[in-house]
Amino acid sequence: MTASTATPARTAPSAPPATASALDTAKVALAVITPALLQGVIRRRPRMVRFARRLDTDKRAGRLLQRLRRQYGGSPLMLKVPGRSFAVVLSPADVERLLRETPDPFTPATTEKRAALRHFQPHGVLISTGEERTHRRMYNERVLDTQETEHRQADAIVAAIRDEVRRGDPAGDALDWRRFSTMFARIARRVTLGEAARDDERLTRELDRLRDAANWAYLRPRQEGLRQRFQRRVDAYVARAEPGSLAGMMAGTPSTTDVDPAGQVPHWLFAFDAAAATAFRTLALLGSDPSRAETAATDLRFLGACVQDTLRLWPTTLAILRESTRETDWDGATLPAHTSLIIMSSFFQRDEGMHYADRFAPEVWLSGAARRSPQIFPFSAGPAGCAGRNLVLLVTTTLLAELLRTHRYTAVEPLGPPLPGTVDHTRIQLRRYPIAA
Repeated sequence: MTASTATPARTAPSAPPATASALDTAKVALAVITPALLQGVIRRRPRMVRFARRLDTDKRAGRLLQRLRRQYGGSPLMLKVPGRSFAVVLSPADVERLLRETPDPFTPATTEKRAALRHFQPHGVLISTGEERTHRRMYNERVLDTQETEHRQADAIVAAIRDEVRRGDPAGDALDWRRFSTMFARIARRVTLGEAARDDERLTRELDRLRDAANWAYLRPRQEGLRQRFQRRVDAYVARAEPGSLAGMMAGTPSTTDVDPAGQVPHWLFAFDAAAATAFRTLALLGSDPSRAETAATDLRFLGACVQDTLRLWPTTLAILRESTRETDWDGATLPAHTSLIIMSSFFQRDEGMHYADRFAPEVWLSGAARRSPQIFPFSAGPAGCAGRNLVLLVTTTLLAELLRTHRYTAVEPLGPPLPGTVDHTRIQLRRYPIAA
């Protein structure tokens, strides 16, 4: 079977939930949940990511979850956690159900997510419920042009990225994460808030501090003074409404009184940080595969497939969380209301049943095989899928295309195959060579 026709293995449909033994619950906590928490679910902790890379914790977690699926079946696996109802999702059919039946009865505004995101985006759509969520999601989709194949500001965004590459493309024959992320942060601020925000590194530093605190969720008090100072800076750029930016679009986008338009911006800036990591990993993969790099340099559709497969290989959202708003039926059995359900992204997207699980396979996106699979969801899916999916792909592919237009890149330490389950993008080093005119 070729990469262009293969589809991932699918397990049986939803079945009555099973309950893990105390020992297996402890193994899930140690091998699956703890590594994700230590790496930082809101902002990565570089030292912990390096440690996770040495142990290849994502691969270890995947092997454990595979074993539990064989042992307990494909149903949601209840964990023995005192005082809380937790379940790990093991079946692609259940992933599909949870993402499709969002936000009711499976809300993305889980207890843990609300505690974390309130540190820097208390009115964000991801932790909103009821009519507020409906109105905020609608507003996000209008500004981000979720339903459009091309964002209305595409021309201005492309021009801004090309300008930043000309102004900020690092000199010399080396490219590392620090240089790349600095350039990407300028692009993110400019696309979101306008050129006036281009050099506002303080804005990014303040957001990073808030995200560091958000890693601790309810274990650390919120820094309300810092959050208000950060938000005032955002508010000033939104009020400026610079043409060609998302802030400029916000000025002409109607909203209800409960939306808090400027309060949606912190999440957009937060998401661009994950986009930067994905773009750099993609460049490293292309720097490890010269034939694909040649194709990507001239084919934007293929380049977009490369970005999406990088997200499949190394999801920026380590776990997708849902919480049941009421009792839910699972083939005749009932899970109680307020059950937290955990979808481990890398477990599904690198399922051992996929022959391309541990290799770079942009071809499965070009064929449509990846999009048809319920267990591959680089931008999540359903009513709570990433509202900025098309915008992120526009920014990342445009930036990579500009970099590849004038240079070729070689990874100092080539990536796979087989590719590691965990990769530390902050340690990637690339060498670059100008293309002869």
